[in-house]
Amino acid sequence: MYVADLEQERKEILKRYRGLLNAWSNGAELKNKRMVRKAFNLAVSAHKDMRRKSGEPYIYHPIEVARIVAGEIGLGETSIICALLHDVVEDTDYTIDDMRRMFGEKVARIIDGLTKIKELFDHTPSAQAENFRKMLLTLSDDVRVILIKLADRLHNMRTLEAMTHEKQLKIASETIYLFAPLAHRLGLYAIKSELEDLALKYTEPEIYTSIARKLEETSAERTKFINKFIYPIRKALLAQGLVFEITAREKSIFSIWQKMKAKQVPFDEVFDIFAVRVVIDATFENEKYQCWQAYSIVTDFYSPKQNRLRDWISTPKANGYESLHTTVMSHTGQWVEVQIRTKRMNEIAEKGYAAHWKYKEKSNSESGLDRWLNKIKELLQAPDSNALAFLDEFKLNLFADEIIVFTPKGEVKTLPSNSTALDFAYNIHSEIGNHCIGAKVNHKLVALNQVLKSGDQVEIITSKKQSPRDEWINLVVTARAKSFIKEALKDQRKKYVDEGKIKLEEILKGLKIELNRNSLLRLQECNNISSTIDLYYRVAKGEIGSKEIKDCLHQHDRAGWLNLITRPFVRSKPVIPQKFSEEVKQQLIDKDLASNGKNDIEYRISDCCNPIPGDEVIGFVPPDGGIWVHRTNCVEAIQLMSKYGNRIVRINWMGTESGTFLSGIRVVGFDNMGLLNEIVNIISQQMSLNIRSFHIDSTGDVFESTIMLLVHSTDDLNKLMAELKKLKGINSVYRISRLADKQVK
Repeated sequence: MYVADLEQERKEILKRYRGLLNAWSNGAELKNKRMVRKAFNLAVSAHKDMRRKSGEPYIYHPIEVARIVAGEIGLGETSIICALLHDVVEDTDYTIDDMRRMFGEKVARIIDGLTKIKELFDHTPSAQAENFRKMLLTLSDDVRVILIKLADRLHNMRTLEAMTHEKQLKIASETIYLFAPLAHRLGLYAIKSELEDLALKYTEPEIYTSIARKLEETSAERTKFINKFIYPIRKALLAQGLVFEITAREKSIFSIWQKMKAKQVPFDEVFDIFAVRVVIDATFENEKYQCWQAYSIVTDFYSPKQNRLRDWISTPKANGYESLHTTVMSHTGQWVEVQIRTKRMNEIAEKGYAAHWKYKEKSNSESGLDRWLNKIKELLQAPDSNALAFLDEFKLNLFADEIIVFTPKGEVKTLPSNSTALDFAYNIHSEIGNHCIGAKVNHKLVALNQVLKSGDQVEIITSKKQSPRDEWINLVVTARAKSFIKEALKDQRKKYVDEGKIKLEEILKGLKIELNRNSLLRLQECNNISSTIDLYYRVAKGEIGSKEIKDCLHQHDRAGWLNLITRPFVRSKPVIPQKFSEEVKQQLIDKDLASNGKNDIEYRISDCCNPIPGDEVIGFVPPDGGIWVHRTNCVEAIQLMSKYGNRIVRINWMGTESGTFLSGIRVVGFDNMGLLNEIVNIISQQMSLNIRSFHIDSTGDVFESTIMLLVHSTDDLNKLMAELKKLKGINSVYRISRLADKQVK
């Protein structure tokens, strides 16, 4: 327990403030420091009686956020002041007008953007999504709002241990779902990696601890290998007169875990755990020449992998990232990634948009990051303000993989991977997209849904008679294109509103039901329609008739805003009737989710991640009652925790000793005679487990088998996998999801 020592705390506050000033080591003038000191004094005074969950003084948080803003992102005076004051308006009696009077209009505007909604989760389904959307709206004014918000999130993640487990999971899920991709998109690679690692620490603590421990255990061996690898490179670079630094950077724990999952290999078989980085001190004019000079030296000593050269100097990534990447074969037979860049490029890679903005004056052209920010502004200002739809479309914009394509005149366009010719048309202009009938890719006529590849040259063909159709939504991947198509379809459908309304009134009159807001909402929910315009359109077109309307309005009153969310989970419904534990009952009461005082509950096992006793799980409460059980690392659960935190409850496995749960394993090995019989014997005879299905694929001497079986808990599964791994000829055994044949650990 934290015990307050006021004098010691005062010294610690001053120490942290001095640390902030040291981080902000950019030769600031005296008056600038005076304004920062003024903000610091105000923050200390405003938060003097407030404490964090850990018991520490609340002022530690804004000071640390300001230090991250100054030292790790590289922002200046205005941002530091705003970081120090970012919670003052929200948590104290000070107002935005007070901020404006004391620090000026610019500071007041940024703080206003940073001021969060007091209660993130209320009873509207998209409160959190709407809050995130409002936060991003400030991009229209000042991108520093988002950068400071990311610093705020980073410090909250660094101090998350003081929170309850439920809160840890919610915040970690939010972070991995939105904030880490946003940091990556803004070029803040170091912050993105740390956010991912910290999120993994709380969503999958055993995996995080295991990889961290193995990194530490292999550190000395890795250092020895790296020193031997870089010795000849360093010597040759010095001989060429280059000024440089050469270091090795470990990949993040999260990225190592992603590789382990993707390749289905243990830690020991992940070879690209680190990358060697050469950072050259070069003038802006000589950057490209000296980077390629360094590349030539590296490949003089080590043979490059032909398909692994990445030139992001000639064509930078959309987030401003510039570097040469190559993978070379070391003398010990191990592939090593080498990154070559200049000091300017390295600063942009580490500090993202802040550094990009600093160097922008050296280049007059608009960067990919500027273009992306402009697209987000367009998306935010679109008339369709459905917050959850926006959140999903914004997520599409946080793409990491991109392609470079060209217009007929050779202009470069950056699009996400899997973009189609129609995406390209909307990227140029909404009117070109709306009237697009086809395209020529590399002078060959193609359809609208043609998927583009890097290097393609695209010419759009239009016709004034063409207009967007419903199926176009499925032909595009970019949020920009989806937004314009939806808006065009809405404009078309407005013409049918009067006709549809008259038809609907006639049908409802026959059913003796009044046309009001409730009946309209119910019809929209039943038919998964987002607006009354779409509803009237479909009624006018005869797509929704009297039978559908009658069935919908007379069915059991089932809340609709989550139909879309629960529908993927209703593929099958393994149900475990249990009594509410007092803890779960209290959570439902606290969140106003209690169901008419019922004491029984249906716990339904979600097919998307197939949890079994022993897994760490959370419960999701849909409007029709019951609790869907998800693993905490389930992709769908992470989205639910991000979007609908109020409907998440803590649950524990109990009373399941006599029950069995369906789970699956994948076995890969060499098809030796009698091996399959040994596998079946271990499962059925030795472990006394029931096999539900056994599927095998064999290619030559190698086989892959998917086995679905009934187990009591993860203990059964882990013991079984350990026994199977002992068999001669078995290469790997891992757990899979029931519906998706993929490793989920």
